[in-house]
Amino acid sequence: QFRHHRKNFRGKNSPPSELFKLRQIHSLLVVSGFSGHSPFLTRLLLHCVSLPSFPSAYASTIFSRIHRPNVFTYNALIGGFGFDPEKAVFFYVKMRQDGVFPNMHTFPLLLKSKTQIPFQIFAQSIKFGFGSDRFVLNSLLSVWANCGLIEYARQVFDEMTHRDVVAYTALMDGYVRNARALQALDLFLEMKVNGVGADGGAVVTALCAAGTLGCVWVGKWIHGFFIETGRVVRDVYVGSALIDMYSKCNCNEDALRVFRNMPYRNVVSWSALISGYVQGDRFKEALLLFQEMLVEKIKPSEATLVSVLTSCAHLGSLDQGVWVDKYIHTHKIELNSPLGTALIDMYTKCGCINEAFRVFESMNFVDVYPWTALIFGLAINGHAITCLNLFSQMLSSGVKPNGVTFIAVLSACSHGGLVNEGKEIFKLMGSVYGVIPTVDHYGCMVDILGRAGRLREAAELIGEMPMEASGGVWGALFGGCVKYGDFEMGEIVGKRLIEMEPRRSGGYVVLANLYSRFGDWEKAANVRKKMSGVGVEKVKGCSWIESNGVIREFVAFEKSDAASESVYEVLDSLTAQMQQKLPFVVEEDCFLEI
Repeated sequence: QFRHHRKNFRGKNSPPSELFKLRQIHSLLVVSGFSGHSPFLTRLLLHCVSLPSFPSAYASTIFSRIHRPNVFTYNALIGGFGFDPEKAVFFYVKMRQDGVFPNMHTFPLLLKSKTQIPFQIFAQSIKFGFGSDRFVLNSLLSVWANCGLIEYARQVFDEMTHRDVVAYTALMDGYVRNARALQALDLFLEMKVNGVGADGGAVVTALCAAGTLGCVWVGKWIHGFFIETGRVVRDVYVGSALIDMYSKCNCNEDALRVFRNMPYRNVVSWSALISGYVQGDRFKEALLLFQEMLVEKIKPSEATLVSVLTSCAHLGSLDQGVWVDKYIHTHKIELNSPLGTALIDMYTKCGCINEAFRVFESMNFVDVYPWTALIFGLAINGHAITCLNLFSQMLSSGVKPNGVTFIAVLSACSHGGLVNEGKEIFKLMGSVYGVIPTVDHYGCMVDILGRAGRLREAAELIGEMPMEASGGVWGALFGGCVKYGDFEMGEIVGKRLIEMEPRRSGGYVVLANLYSRFGDWEKAANVRKKMSGVGVEKVKGCSWIESNGVIREFVAFEKSDAASESVYEVLDSLTAQMQQKLPFVVEEDCFLEI
């Protein structure tokens, strides 16, 4: 969202007063006897094009009354219909039928309309002698790059006799859009070596590439060399791109510093910062930033609300999530796929299944993402059968599932003990739906088999995997070993986890817990000693809870929160009651630190 300086908004938000004034002027022309005066009508048409929302029907009416329209008139209309490629091409054909010859601006306007026939347009430009025109070639390069025809775009770029910053930026942007960010940065460096001065657009695109690759040192070099020195104007777009780059490189403090130093901040810069905190799992701070944004009376965008709902979902902040839901309803914001999906995800993670269904049913268009969010929500809330029924409805409605959908369905089968159903769905993934199983899908299947006690079958599945099993896959098998008391296999898997991730605490902790569970205290102590010897520390558990609209964070064995004392008092009271009422005595040593 930060690669372009300007956007042509041709939506429903055009100020009606501008078009009303234009119609008043037109009325004056008619009553004054100039209804057929072509120069005046042409000027009216040009003003139509300049409106934020192009009045296509009105502009076509004006055009139909112009006698002998020239190339400038046709260019204005073609530019106005940039949002409608078929109409743009239609008026080009009409121009040729009327015997009007195109000029150097005609073909860039046609190409910018995102026409599906860029090759034919380019052929026409060659026919009329504009095949080597810089503006035409830059437009062609941009169109091919954005259409995914990056090799054709590169060929056009290489054959250009004069490459300016527009050509470099267009090709860089194409590389970023086609997941070739490294080549975009190479091109940016080549531009500098060749002495082509960078502008804001080039810098924004380069920052986007650096953020995509996580190359913070490149981003900092661009920041220092081009922005801090004043070689590029530090406007809100460049600032927002800097925030986005630092956020993607997990440098939230640097992003915040850039944000605070910006002379002017708009909704894009706010959204970039909040999104960065969400990406860095700093959900509580993201919500605080959102509250600050509202205090400054910045109207949140759809992207902002999606980030905020994601934070609410991870924190279990139902009150704030409900507030966002009401805000969407009050301001009549369209509940499209990203926003609806985020709302469904928030409600399901807060345990409000009925509210999630309400949001789902209120959406006008439902693609795979809301379906998947609702299926996942049902899975994590233990509604396995309902989850499978919803999956069946999704298929019946003609929506094709994706990889995440199958993870959700397989997770439901795992928690619901639906082994046969899970195996059948896993089998159909590739053969029927064309989704190739990833390591996550194999992890779900191992979990299904492990929870059902089919440990040998789960181990065989790991051996048949076409890729190397991850720690998560082995962890799923280990969980089954612990549950069903298979000490021998559990020990093998635990050692495997340590070999795979020797610098992470998870493998050491689960293996030590296994030894403790089976009474082998010496081996448990040795594992913890080995863990300490390599300098690995256990990551403390952390949880959040919302109380009266306030989010409280609790870290294991810490009492920094003001409510910690009362929480531990209640816990001690519950433990005492359990010891009195249960038919066995709960000993402290029985609580395994996982």
